[in-house]
Amino acid sequence: MRASVVRWAENQPDKPTLSEAIRRLVELGLTVKTSARQASEGQRLRAREMAGKAIDKMADAAATPDDQATRKKRLLKGPEEFQVVRKDRAK
Repeated sequence: MRASVVRWAENQPDKPTLSEAIRRLVELGLTVKTSARQASEGQRLRAREMAGKAIDKMADAAATPDDQATRKKRLLKGPEEFQVVRKDRAK
């Protein structure tokens, strides 16, 4: 990603520093209007799969497989106070 930012900066007329280039790109990203469309079922499943793999990499090896599964499920589900406002929650 850093290399992409550097290439972008090299193509700017004033050749900004890396930190200035990052600042400009963040500013550009924040001004882009995004649609309010919901993620497709495939996108939701892919995101869940990616999160699950990341959680598996950080699993406590000393915990039993049942404990690991319970912890993973809780992390994927999220805190109770946010579950009611999630747009992708299962009904």
